[in-house]
Amino acid sequence: MAYFKEIVTKAVIGKGKKTTTQKYVIKPEETPNTVLGCWIINHRFNGAMSHGDIFVNGNYDVNVWYSYDGDTRTGVASGNFSYSDKMNVPINSSSKLTNDSEVIVSSLSDPNVVEVSVVNGEIHFSVRKELGIEVVGDTKIRVNVEDNFDDYTVIEDDEVAPEVLDEIDNEIKEDYLEVTDDSSEIA
Repeated sequence: MAYFKEIVTKAVIGKGKKTTTQKYVIKPEETPNTVLGCWIINHRFNGAMSHGDIFVNGNYDVNVWYSYDGDTRTGVASGNFSYSDKMNVPINSSSKLTNDSEVIVSSLSDPNVVEVSVVNGEIHFSVRKELGIEVVGDTKIRVNVEDNFDDYTVIEDDEVAPEVLDEIDNEIKEDYLEVTDDSSEIA
């Protein structure tokens, strides 16, 4: 007859991914004519929980290469931009978020600039990124247990055959431990 036991363990209790696009503005020292390039470096992020909600907080540096002075000179404008994205991660029905739950974040698609333009002497751009989220927490699993399952092997005591014992008795020298009374041998 089989029955089930419930085991409490740590496991992934929620998993999801989210793509976001955010708009930013950089105001260079000079008035730009054309954007020649835009790249993102130093992307850092971490997952956090606050009041039962899951957030990803992060930042990155943006460098925009532009031309100015009638497209005769170039410059680079840089800025550090932060974000905080709320993530609605579906949690398994048998699990709950607690303060002990761990949020693991990975970048599925690095942030990149998808749109850039010059508007009134400012550079407007949009950044798209895709993040994956895993929430690790306590959950229950159900295991099938069979009550008649016996995985032990019976171990018999080792017995010595009588002929081996007789052979050992024949080899014993009875006078081996006799003490001599000859004190001259002790010097």
